[in-house]
Amino acid sequence: MRCIRLEPNRSMTVDEFKAWLRTYDDNHDGRISQEELKEALHGLKIWFGRWKTKKAMESVDSNHSGSIDNAIEMERTYMGVY
Repeated sequence: MRCIRLEPNRSMTVDEFKAWLRTYDDNHDGRISQEELKEALHGLKIWFGRWKTKKAMESVDSNHSGSIDNAIEMERTYMGVY
């Protein structure tokens, strides 16, 4: 169960975003898959979540592993979402 809720019109800091995104690492492998990112964005009720997920993965997955698997990629994801 996800425990972070945002108040309307409140943004997360990069560190809050990283901690929040890690709660979607369902298999606890330390990486965020495209499906996990899609679920996370859906949880934020972000418009066009599926499309944004695909675009985020294309731009941040630098080693083409199919997941966000390091801090730099996580920060790039934050920049792409906000």
